[in-house]
Amino acid sequence: MGPSDSQSHVSTRVMGTYGYAAPEYIATGHLYVKSDVYGFGVVLAEVLTGLRALDVNRQQGKHNLVDWIKPHLSDQRKITSMMDSRLEGKYPIKAAVDVAQLTLRCLASNPEARPSMKEVVDALEHIAAAK
Repeated sequence: MGPSDSQSHVSTRVMGTYGYAAPEYIATGHLYVKSDVYGFGVVLAEVLTGLRALDVNRQQGKHNLVDWIKPHLSDQRKITSMMDSRLEGKYPIKAAVDVAQLTLRCLASNPEARPSMKEVVDALEHIAAAK
């Protein structure tokens, strides 16, 4: 049970799975409704790439999935190189680009800049419905 709407919650001990927790929560212990949106953005990044949020077995600089791909999510040319190779290129490019842009919005550093979960669901439904 976390905060609702614009309220925040201050915890004396940060809990949760590292790699999914929003940066403001890690830094301050403040938990916002849109902190969960960040975590969902991490899941979207995992879906796009087929990689785990954290993996110390990846090469240096790529251990943290978000830190590695976030700068590239707005570059359409780089999105195809980041996609899960097990898909073998069998996915609609426009949908991948749209999901990447949504992922980037969910991973915004400022919680107020992140979409609401309703906006995320609407965007995903729109992407799924596109031909």
